Amino acid sequence: MASQSGVLYIGMTNDLSHRVSQHKSKTIPGFSQTYNTTKLVYFEPFQGVRNAIAREKQLKRWNRSKKIFLIEKQNPTWQDLFPKLIPTTNQTTSSQLQFPPQAKPVIPTGATQLGKTFPRN
Repeated sequence: MASQSGVLYIGMTNDLSHRVSQHKSKTIPGFSQTYNTTKLVYFEPFQGVRNAIAREKQLKRWNRSKKIFLIEKQNPTWQDLFPKLIPTTNQTTSSQLQFPPQAKPVIPTGATQLGKTFPRN
């Protein structure tokens, strides 16, 4: 998740659409509400929760430039990927989603902005 000003949030969830909706609606107080991280710019699907947690921890140890490189490799314009996850009657069906329902996606925590590291709630 990212804010308009470039703050990054990395986290693991078993329901990506629901978690992104929480970020966008700012219903849960904490880091994402404070720093307005409402844009899904990157995610990785995983079959097992242990692998997803290991990847989340790995990404959190990375410096900001490495995280940005990873995001821009797949999403160079930092477009919000959330609309592509939501099926509509005229567009995507659930079978066209980019990950299986049992996947455990990781999304870009350990937020940094302009070289400053923010504490994680």
